[in-house]
Amino acid sequence: MKPESFLPDDYRPADDEPFMNERQQEYFRRKLIMWKNDLLADTRDTIEGLQDGTRNIPDVTDRASEETDRAIELRTRDRQRKLVAKIDSALRRIEEGEYGYCEVTGEPISLKRLDARPIATMSLEAQERHERREKVHRDD
Repeated sequence: MKPESFLPDDYRPADDEPFMNERQQEYFRRKLIMWKNDLLADTRDTIEGLQDGTRNIPDVTDRASEETDRAIELRTRDRQRKLVAKIDSALRRIEEGEYGYCEVTGEPISLKRLDARPIATMSLEAQERHERREKVHRDD
C-alpha cells in the first residue's frame, strides 16, 4: 500500500499532465472508494428497512404493493452489488498500474470518460465497437 498522497480538494485530472500519474491515480482511487462507501451505506439502510418493515398487512392490495416495492429495492441492491464488484476491480487495476488503459486496445481511456464512469475498462471507441457487435449478434 502506498502512503496517501496529498491531493487538493479542487483537483481535477488534466490532459496536460502525464497520464495516470500518482495524482490522477489517487484522484480516481478516492472517487471509487467514496462511490463504494455510498453504495454500501445504501445497502445497510435497505437491510435495516427490510428488517424493520416486516409486518402483517391485512389488506391484500397493500401487501402486494409493499412486496412489489421490496422486490424492486432488492433488484436495485443486486445491481449495486455487481457495481461494487466492478469498483473493487477498478481499485485492483489502480494498485496493479493497469487502471485507465483500454483492455481491448491498450490505449489510454480519456480522462473525461474515466471521470464520468470510473469503472470503464474500454475506450469509447472500443466500447462502441463492442456494443455494435453485441447488437448485431442479438438481432440474429
